[in-house]
Amino acid sequence: MTINQWGLTPMTTTKFDIVNAVAEANGFPQHKSADIVETLLDLIKTKLVAGEDVLISGFGKFCVKKKRERRGRNPATGEDMMLRPGRW
Repeated sequence: MTINQWGLTPMTTTKFDIVNAVAEANGFPQHKSADIVETLLDLIKTKLVAGEDVLISGFGKFCVKKKRERRGRNPATGEDMMLRPGRW
C-alpha cells in the first residue's frame, strides 16, 4: 500500500481522512481542520448550486451537468421507466 505526501492512501478517501491529513500536515487541532475542510466543501457546493463551475488548478474541475429526460431502469424491479430531466 502506497501513501502519498499527505498520509492518504490512493483508495477511497473520506472527509474524516482529509480532516486528519490537514490536522497532521499543518499541526492544527482536529476541530480547526474540520472547520477548514467543511468551509472549503461549502464554498464548492455554493458555487455549484449557483450553476457555476469550480476549477482548482492542479487538482480538477467540478461542474454540474444538465441531463435531459431519458430512459432508465428500476434496479430493484428491472422495470423500464423514464427518468426526469435534472442537474447532476
